[in-house]
Amino acid sequence: MEHSLLTNALVYLGAAVLAVPLAKRLGLGAVLGYLLAGMAIGPWGLGLIREVETILHFSEFGVVLLLFLIGLELEPARLWSMRRPIFGWGAAQVLGVAGVLCGAALLAGVAWQVALVGALGLSLSSTAIALATLGERNLMGTPAGQAGFAILLFQDIAAIPMIALIPLLGVAADSGAGNGGWFGAARLGGVILGVFVIGRYLVRPALRIIAKSGMREIFTAFALLLVIAISLLMQWVGMSMALGAFMAGVLLADSEYRHALETDLEPFKGLLLGLFFIAVGMSVDFGVFLARPLLILGLVLGFLALKLAVLFALSHRFGIARGQRWLFAFLLSQGGEFAFVVFGAAGAARVFTPEVGSILVAVVALSMVTTPLLLLLHDKVLEPRYHGQNLPEPDAIDGNEGHVIIAGFGRFGQIVGRLLNANRIKLTVLDHDPDQIELLRRFGFKVFYGDATRVDLLHAAGAAKARALVLAIDDTEDSLALADAVREHFPDLQILARARNVTHMYELMDRGVTVIERETFESALQLGRRALCHLGYGAYRAREATLKFRAHNKASVEEVYPFYKDREQYVSMAKRARDELNEMFARDLKSYEKEAEKGWD
Repeated sequence: MEHSLLTNALVYLGAAVLAVPLAKRLGLGAVLGYLLAGMAIGPWGLGLIREVETILHFSEFGVVLLLFLIGLELEPARLWSMRRPIFGWGAAQVLGVAGVLCGAALLAGVAWQVALVGALGLSLSSTAIALATLGERNLMGTPAGQAGFAILLFQDIAAIPMIALIPLLGVAADSGAGNGGWFGAARLGGVILGVFVIGRYLVRPALRIIAKSGMREIFTAFALLLVIAISLLMQWVGMSMALGAFMAGVLLADSEYRHALETDLEPFKGLLLGLFFIAVGMSVDFGVFLARPLLILGLVLGFLALKLAVLFALSHRFGIARGQRWLFAFLLSQGGEFAFVVFGAAGAARVFTPEVGSILVAVVALSMVTTPLLLLLHDKVLEPRYHGQNLPEPDAIDGNEGHVIIAGFGRFGQIVGRLLNANRIKLTVLDHDPDQIELLRRFGFKVFYGDATRVDLLHAAGAAKARALVLAIDDTEDSLALADAVREHFPDLQILARARNVTHMYELMDRGVTVIERETFESALQLGRRALCHLGYGAYRAREATLKFRAHNKASVEEVYPFYKDREQYVSMAKRARDELNEMFARDLKSYEKEAEKGWD
């Protein structure tokens, strides 16, 4: 039966909505839920979807977006600070696991091309499964969590050259060599150079112009256009779309628009990546499994045993506590998302036969199923034996912790920012004025484009670890919306707010903000004080009058606050405060006249 696009979408979304929450409720994770959903609706399940290859090719764009977002995270400064765990530990894990698996395959009589690509693909772990587990268990601050994160980051980087290597092996496997090898390499180099030049001199100015238009959907559309264009360009020169997406992300890794791009593309990445996992689940060839169940089960058990052995041995070298070594090994034991991409590329390049590709995809999928079971084994059996040895270490302060976020960098926020910056306080500035952002970046400020009222952007800016938020947004409605969002999602974050007027101040006080400055109040007091001096008042008398007015105004504002929503009572209280101020100055005037008669000025 032919299915329309909407009918297929209904099946995909229905399967995901049913399977994923159920899998998470059972502690199996979202990725496994997607895989099981795909198995259920695919040709070997209910048979609701049969165009597996078509949907798999389309859903690969989810992996493309994932690589683009990974590229956005790879700022040179961050890579340099993590160089040892990423490139040292990560390389040791990938090479160690791949070497052991490749050696075992060669001993079993497998062709070296197949053994090498299969071992490299199986050396990768599931970033989605591992990071989700670390987050759920609050283990990111532990040695095992830090090592796991660094290794996963290296694996994401290592997947790129792995994918790029496969066509070369495919050519060698077919006929030995091509006549256009050097020309193809030169063309690839030229395209890469051109992409970086365009990214530096055209992409950022274009983003700045689009941002100034204020049309959010066009900004998102340009981001998607950039990813697709560079991905297709790389595919044109014979490389993978994933490599192009990664390059596009690296181009913008230190851009002020990075956080805005991340938050805009994250929903697309999540949906398409989920669709990718569903398609992978549908593509699992249970005919191969039913035909050779003992072989596939033996491969799964052998793969897990070898990979766990290497990971456990390396955990000692990485300085992971004894009680966390098995946890570390279990977290990275499964095959990863990128293994599907690597094996798909190997099939396209004819390094793998369809049967070998199907067997390895089944091995990776089944290894993902075992991860929740291994973690359950760790929790119930192994953890009690090491009780007290695998508690999280105190959180390490990284580059995104202990900073101050300034939301709004106009005439008010920039004075605060300059003062803090002069005293070496780390700042993260959020603003939506592209011209202002470009100017500030020239002076070395860390500024990002985006709407500060968005919770996802605040998360990306490190609000969970910030010491304070300076709320200096011009628009009062946006200012109050941001205060509401911070109070809901970051209740421990200290807010220091700028109030446009007394009513704005009262509304901030309603939201529990206690540190508030009215933007023109202090400057107006200083100007008034200078006016008194200019009109003949002595410096001491002008200062005393200013301080007295300030204290009275502050007290009256706080006194009126409980009644500001009752208009009649508010007006009455304000009039009373004004009368009290007049009486105060009348008394001051009499006191001054008496002192003047005595010759005191």
